[in-house]
Amino acid sequence: MTATHTAGPEPSGAPAHADGTARPATPLDSSGGLLHRIGTTLAGQLGRLAPDGRRLAERPALVVVAHGSRDPRALTTVTALLDRVRALRPGLPVHLGHIELDAPLLPDTLAALDARGTGAAVLVPLLFGRGHHVKRDIPALAAGARTPVRVAAPLGSHPLLVDALHERLTEAGWPVRPDAATRRTGAVVLASAGSRDPEGRAAVARTARLLAARLGVPVVAAHATAAAPTVPDAVRALAARGRHRVAVASCFTAPGRFATACAAAAPWIASAPLGTHPALARLLLHRYDEALAAPGPRPVPQLAPA
Repeated sequence: MTATHTAGPEPSGAPAHADGTARPATPLDSSGGLLHRIGTTLAGQLGRLAPDGRRLAERPALVVVAHGSRDPRALTTVTALLDRVRALRPGLPVHLGHIELDAPLLPDTLAALDARGTGAAVLVPLLFGRGHHVKRDIPALAAGARTPVRVAAPLGSHPLLVDALHERLTEAGWPVRPDAATRRTGAVVLASAGSRDPEGRAAVARTARLLAARLGVPVVAAHATAAAPTVPDAVRALAARGRHRVAVASCFTAPGRFATACAAAAPWIASAPLGTHPALARLLLHRYDEALAAPGPRPVPQLAPA
């Protein structure tokens, strides 16, 4: 778990230079020094006011809900992805909670938010479809929180996801401008973890259709477990149709057992997991914004009482 470090207060009247050495405070025994201090204070306060003068409430925290993995690379990758989200939206509280296998677990993250009294949170699943985890596990894990929460949609099929998948494929060797031979004999297997829930599988199938439209070749959704076809089965089916130049597109967030097994089944090239791709970070923020804009009770009001 990454910790957010908050610097302690500077000694009154003795702020520090960038190198850590003390510097004299702005003197208050002159009108210039007094006006400087007043201006600095007002600037900080005005940043929390709406145009009509009411105080802005704190924004709900974004809690990215990852599945968790026994592979240590998964936590490293997801932590770096959250850093990219923070860089895109400075000032937004961004936290991580896992469904299982990794710390922090989601209930622990929500308990920490409860203790801080942060007000509200939006849970954004770092998952690709509305399967069992989104429908049942995440709401059940969040049920004990005192902090008001809203569960956003999972990543799902979205042009931003297709952007990330396409770029990872080109990094692996997929031609930027496919020639006639690639269009005639090429294809892609979109490899995902798999789900027993029809809605979970449907999201991957929709993403496959979007990616096929982008690439101009057939894209077949396949799964590492819990659903058919498997990646090897999809490769064989494409070969039977004369598609021998087959790439595997990794629809996984981070390295792990399933991602490795799917990549090993590629007869040609296999893309890396999506990892810290900027489009994935933007998609997490899009789902957060979408959840806040959705009809129904909001986790917190936009404006605190006047």
